[in-house]
Amino acid sequence: MITLEPIGVVRGGRAEAVDDAWGTVEADIVLDPARLKPEATLGLTSFSHVVVVFHMHKVAEDKVETGARHPRERQDWPLLGILAQPARLRPNRVGVTTVALVSVDGLTLRVRGLDAIDGTPVLDIKPFITGFSPRGVIREPTWARELMQDYF
Repeated sequence: MITLEPIGVVRGGRAEAVDDAWGTVEADIVLDPARLKPEATLGLTSFSHVVVVFHMHKVAEDKVETGARHPRERQDWPLLGILAQPARLRPNRVGVTTVALVSVDGLTLRVRGLDAIDGTPVLDIKPFITGFSPRGVIREPTWARELMQDYF
């Protein structure tokens, strides 16, 4: 068993999870001073983007998919295992998104493009470093490009 304790919470942005148009959505990540010291964000403003790891807490346990489904319930897209798609119905309901870092004010980060809703527990934040980006040719199916076309 692994137990994770959130380091902060998303405030603002959207109240409901919808599938598209996250690119202009701004929200604050308010970090918990009981978990982090004030200097935890020192140097973060040197980065244009951060990777946010969060828990999709509004997904009911009984809605979690452990097998296969059509992405977004679209029958014109292939039946795929849950691990072959970015759905929020994931086994551990963990989301990971790279977002633009708009500003840092102490333990409050303003971000753009975070596909998490108001009240979402934040598990971790890392600076986006290009050296950790994939190397070589990226392969993805057509349905994945279609799915992401209007997402951000």
